[in-house]
Amino acid sequence: MKDTLGLYYYPNPAEKRVRMYVRHRYGQVEFRLWNSEHPEIWEGHDWIPYEAIAQAAAEYKKHKAGVDPLEMYDLNVAERLIADEGGA
Repeated sequence: MKDTLGLYYYPNPAEKRVRMYVRHRYGQVEFRLWNSEHPEIWEGHDWIPYEAIAQAAAEYKKHKAGVDPLEMYDLNVAERLIADEGGA
């Protein structure tokens, strides 16, 4: 899907108030979270390259603490959206 902020998907399809925006920049996929109930998330956090998400996921797997980042940041979905849009 796409709106004025860019390409996005719903990390939890049942929860339409939260969107994950994606883009391809400098040879990598980047993500940015938007939540209609917490606009400060979008304003206070920049784009995150997938490499940083993968590193956080590795730490999660080591320590099993918190939430697995790969549950929200889906590289396959992001790449498909970008490809469908004509991106890299």
